[in-house]
Amino acid sequence: MIVAGVDIGSLTAKAIILSDGKTIGESLIMTGHNSRIAGRNALELALKDAKLDDSALSYIVATGYGRLSVEFASEQVTEITCHAKGAHALYPEVRTVIDLGGQDSKAIAIGEDGKVVDFVMNEKCAAGTGRFLEVMASALEVELKELGDISLQSKSPAPISSVCTVFAESEVVSRVAEGVSKVDIIAGIHNAIASRIYAMAVRIPVREKIVMTGGVAYNVGVVRALEERFKTSIIVPEKPQHMGALGAAIIAGERFSSLKK
Repeated sequence: MIVAGVDIGSLTAKAIILSDGKTIGESLIMTGHNSRIAGRNALELALKDAKLDDSALSYIVATGYGRLSVEFASEQVTEITCHAKGAHALYPEVRTVIDLGGQDSKAIAIGEDGKVVDFVMNEKCAAGTGRFLEVMASALEVELKELGDISLQSKSPAPISSVCTVFAESEVVSRVAEGVSKVDIIAGIHNAIASRIYAMAVRIPVREKIVMTGGVAYNVGVVRALEERFKTSIIVPEKPQHMGALGAAIIAGERFSSLKK
């Protein structure tokens, strides 16, 4: 049984091919301006990685921001459900998923069976997302991928009072003008993100253990700040951006098995 999960996010599109539950192909590309084309390209690259063509696929589940544009999918499932399913598959003991993507953030409570118990999301503000960090990195003239390691050097994080992307950018520029070091400013930005995510997440409420998904999970500074705020360690998968696609592929396998019965 060969199935696929395609996750089209606002910034990146991912796909995973499973054969009897084992990953045999995967991909990650930029979404660009056309989510339909991105979904097709992501799937084709994953199939190429698996050395297969699409005729081998029994079922396809699409998820993410652009899931409704994937006309070749057998079914569309929300990213909330898929991230929960993917995280539970790798870490059955996890009860909370924090997903920080390109343009939104989510906190998901899951049960022992991996199903969603409750969730809260912020899709109207970029605070705490990959886009927010991109703007901050640009304002500081620092490479996005370097933010995490730089922030760990801070001994005195600068207070950043705003988490609105526009106001925070202005505040960061002001801190630079005041002579505050970039190291402390970046650590302050990460602390501000952690406070915002914590305030959102405790509404579910949060239960240990916690896994973090989405591209922001690669930022060790944000992860560290969240661990300090939640007062617990946070699990970061080897490929946090692929959790939605993995969950979608697992659901595809479940759906196809159910249809066969």
